[in-house]
Amino acid sequence: MQFIDLKSQYKRIKDDVDRRVLAVLEHGAYVMGPEISELEQRLADYVGTAHCLSCASGTDALLIPLMAWKIGAGDAVFTTSFTFVATAEVISLTGATPVFCDIDAETFNISPAKLEEAIERVKAEGNLNPKAVMPVDLFGQGAEYDKIEEICKRHGLLLLEDAAQGLGGSVGGKMNGAFGDASGTSFYPAKPLGAYGDAGAAFTNDAELYERMKSIRVHGMGTERYDNVRLGMNGRMDSIQAAVLLAKMEIFDDEMAARDRVAGKYGEVLSDSSVKTPKVLDGYKSAWAQYCVLAETSEHRAKLQAALKAENIPSVIYYPIPLHLQTAYKDLGYVSGNLPVTEDTSKRIFALPFHPYLSDEEIGKVAEVIRGV
Repeated sequence: MQFIDLKSQYKRIKDDVDRRVLAVLEHGAYVMGPEISELEQRLADYVGTAHCLSCASGTDALLIPLMAWKIGAGDAVFTTSFTFVATAEVISLTGATPVFCDIDAETFNISPAKLEEAIERVKAEGNLNPKAVMPVDLFGQGAEYDKIEEICKRHGLLLLEDAAQGLGGSVGGKMNGAFGDASGTSFYPAKPLGAYGDAGAAFTNDAELYERMKSIRVHGMGTERYDNVRLGMNGRMDSIQAAVLLAKMEIFDDEMAARDRVAGKYGEVLSDSSVKTPKVLDGYKSAWAQYCVLAETSEHRAKLQAALKAENIPSVIYYPIPLHLQTAYKDLGYVSGNLPVTEDTSKRIFALPFHPYLSDEEIGKVAEVIRGV
């Protein structure tokens, strides 16, 4: 059994992928070819924003807006510790300081109440200047943006949505990627909409911000090619990756429906098991980037994963070490116990095989093994 099945997907869209990639090889515009602008328009229309900026990775998609806002040394950006390192990494790369907040025990997303507590604490301490909030659409489910947007407005903070795992999901009918002042998503191959290599995109409704991000994407280029008006990066997406993504967008809605089906089946067959299945809030639609369950204890998780492995069923832990306890952030002074919900979750969570092509029989086999422990 495969954890993620990209081969079945490729077989389905092989003719379209091959045709589009060969077109790039024929016209030879491997960087910023016509596929780039076509993809950007398709993505902006899909998410529902005025602008989409394609870039080289999901990490760049988060870093570029922060650079465009001139966030840097002395600034505080509030985010979750229960996520992939790129979320906090981009904050640190600007020179700013990530302030980690605890998560909600049901959704695993940043807790609005804990976010507000952290903002008030940083303001009272007076050592950092609160500038922005970066929630994560973890495992595909959007954060609680109605509450978070109100908090940001009250405290005068920018909001950058980390939708790296969220594209395809929605909150109240509004697509993930359309929240806040800007957002960034990833097209890493394992994502619900994945390229055949690294790629990403940033979204915004702010025309001036979009123009600054366009400049930063190409070394801070101004109106003249060799007049660099600001510091930037080489953050362009390859035309071949755009061609692949255009082919995949043709079946994206269908695959989203299939992901919902697989998640629903998992919920059904695991309802009487010893693991806690994911909760999707009312009015929310998850993109199901991962299907993560909670074991009773870390020892229980180890037994479950061992039993699955014995049946050649893969499982993965997202995330075994919260960011605030990782070596790269030891200088910030966090210790065990600072974020209790995050730390408890990291000891018990693990992900099951999940993709649109998973059969009911395979799902049933996973459930059978889990119930047998």
